Amino acid sequence: MASLALLLPTSHAHAAPEQAPGDTITVPVGRALADLPVREEDRAGYERSKFKHWLDADGDGCNTRAEVLLRDAVVAPTRSGRCTLTGGRWFSPYDDRTIDGPSGLDIDHLVPLAEAWDSGASAWSATERQEYANDLIDSRDLVAVSAASNRSKADKDPAEWLPPAGGFRCTYVTNWITDKTRWQLSVDPTEASALRQILDGCPEGDVTVTLAR
Repeated sequence: MASLALLLPTSHAHAAPEQAPGDTITVPVGRALADLPVREEDRAGYERSKFKHWLDADGDGCNTRAEVLLRDAVVAPTRSGRCTLTGGRWFSPYDDRTIDGPSGLDIDHLVPLAEAWDSGASAWSATERQEYANDLIDSRDLVAVSAASNRSKADKDPAEWLPPAGGFRCTYVTNWITDKTRWQLSVDPTEASALRQILDGCPEGDVTVTLAR
């Protein structure tokens, strides 16, 4: 968990309160990365079905996938029936493409489900994994992108895959770090090194995140 104590002079670090789920913190992105625990990954026991999705959490007829499509649309689609979406237009930031109609889109878990499992979610309860897989609270965690870019990414981390749109890469790695901070997930050594290298070429800035765990 990221700690604001690390931002304070050493003599006062003990005075910072422990952070808890629901707290909102703002830290430099480089500090957020440095605060993530570094551990080797372990995919033993992973099954995608252990992250239940897509749900209709608010009972309005639209499941998580549809909610993200409605949220991210550049031109709103037409909604009919319980939640059938037609028409509309979206911008896929991963590959700098504009896509008409929802059929060419996937909803990407920014930190893929398998990666989350490897990085700590294997120890979570089924309810926590369900909340992660359907996280609509932080709009950075789920994003509508072209199906082609999402399937190219698969379950790779930023050491293995980056968005083809070079201008989006700083945002991508910043959001990756923010997502892992929100959910208290670890990074493996190669991933941490790749993230640091990419951040070195990005403008300095803070990230604000509400902790989920």
